[in-house]
Amino acid sequence: MTERGIKNRGGAFRPASLGGVALGALALIAMPGISLSPAAADGVLNIYNWGEYINPAVLKKFEDDTGINVNLDVYGSNEEMLAKVQAGGTDYDIVFPSVHMHDIMSKLDLLERTDINQYEGFKNIEPRFLRAESDPKGEYCLPYAWGSVGIVYNRDVLGKDITGWRDLIETVKAKNLKFTLLDDMREVLGVGLMLNGGSVNSTDSGELEKAAQTIIDMKPYVAAFTYEARPLVEAGDVAAGHFFVGAMVDVFREPEKLGYVIPEEGATMYQEDICVLKSAPNKENAKKFLEFYTQPEIAALNIEQQTNGTANVEARKLTPPHIRDSEEINPPDEVMERLQIFVDLGGDIRKYDRVWTKVKTAQ
Repeated sequence: MTERGIKNRGGAFRPASLGGVALGALALIAMPGISLSPAAADGVLNIYNWGEYINPAVLKKFEDDTGINVNLDVYGSNEEMLAKVQAGGTDYDIVFPSVHMHDIMSKLDLLERTDINQYEGFKNIEPRFLRAESDPKGEYCLPYAWGSVGIVYNRDVLGKDITGWRDLIETVKAKNLKFTLLDDMREVLGVGLMLNGGSVNSTDSGELEKAAQTIIDMKPYVAAFTYEARPLVEAGDVAAGHFFVGAMVDVFREPEKLGYVIPEEGATMYQEDICVLKSAPNKENAKKFLEFYTQPEIAALNIEQQTNGTANVEARKLTPPHIRDSEEINPPDEVMERLQIFVDLGGDIRKYDRVWTKVKTAQ
């Protein structure tokens, strides 16, 4: 997990403050055999991942099983990762793009075909998680982890459980409370779009203006646009926060006080895939890692720490019951139908930029 604008998808890390440089790999300093800067050499694998989005025990297990030394570097956004890869001069082998960035990188011819779908362990992957339009058969990348983006809340402050955004807004208005929204253009405008019955991938200017106004109308009750909702909600400084399902790590620790809900009005979902770069200096080692991660016990080890979802069907059976049976982490089909995933909007993203500026500057 890094500090600047990180999407803390997993539950392993509580961010400290916005600003500063990447600190997520610091947790790995004490781990033998895991270094923090990439290097090209035989017996090496250079991983570039979202901060704190992988269990260090998974990397250690890979090292022990293969004798390959793992170097981990971290990023804070899809855009940061893409810019660094495009700039060249790196020795990264594996990246973890979100589905829409998987498609963008495919269009840019940055990804290596791995034929991971031909590997025996690929049978454990549920087909519905082959979401990238550019890779419908899994010939390039392996589905990694996924989850919803909902609301983590403090029932001691709210005095109740909530069912979604409208319920939250009515409650905070009545009790003069505040909540936080993510500092993320598409996630926040997605809330506005869904509250108006729209798609989070809409490019209709009128729908985007309406979504922006919906968020502006919330602003008197919004304490901040931030990725730091978890500690604020837990401390009771705010009643609730717009956040990733990784917040379930807090809910499991304090189930009487904290809750997480996938809003009844709908929610976004994220999914990252494990992809090998065409420029990777250690392609064979990278492919070995993809094969390694198809093992149910490995995916389960990761999810046990991350408290998010896995595309590996057999791995779900191996996770602890509180994770396996959580409808927040593994929603039933009728809830899954309410989840929307972002797609690449191309040049239409500028329409979002314009209305986002209105949201952030409105008084």
